[in-house]
Amino acid sequence: FTDLVNFSKWALEAGDEAAVALLRQIGEASEPPIEDAGGRVVKRLGDGLMAVFDEPQPAVEAAFASGAAVAEIEMHGYRPRQRAGVHFGRAQRVGRDYLGVEVNVAARVASAAGGGEVLVSEPARDLLDTTGLRLKRKWTFRAKGAPEDLRVFWVRAES
Repeated sequence: FTDLVNFSKWALEAGDEAAVALLRQIGEASEPPIEDAGGRVVKRLGDGLMAVFDEPQPAVEAAFASGAAVAEIEMHGYRPRQRAGVHFGRAQRVGRDYLGVEVNVAARVASAAGGGEVLVSEPARDLLDTTGLRLKRKWTFRAKGAPEDLRVFWVRAES
């Protein structure tokens, strides 16, 4: 999942026309890295989206690339900052959508990230090749709808 930090506050001031124009730019910037990494955008959720991948590695790489592309955009003084969350599990497919506990967990992981951050759940982390990555546990993660013992990690590319 991805989401923009402080978008709603900005949109209230900027208005619908500017908000829609910005969301179009965000889509043009953020969706190609997802597709290039083998992911598929399942749905757009206002100022965010849900995408599915077969494995967490390309999802993390797409989150980095997508976030960097979004960071290049500016509109009416607003520079969007994307947050992203990656979780690994078996979601229930219903038509072109995915539902279930694993989807809820992924959304909660994303919502715990700050601007420019990518968080991964422990099940996703366990499948990552961490070469070139720095991971640090986020000790304060608690989210309604997520297992109480779920561990979440910040992931960054090593400089």
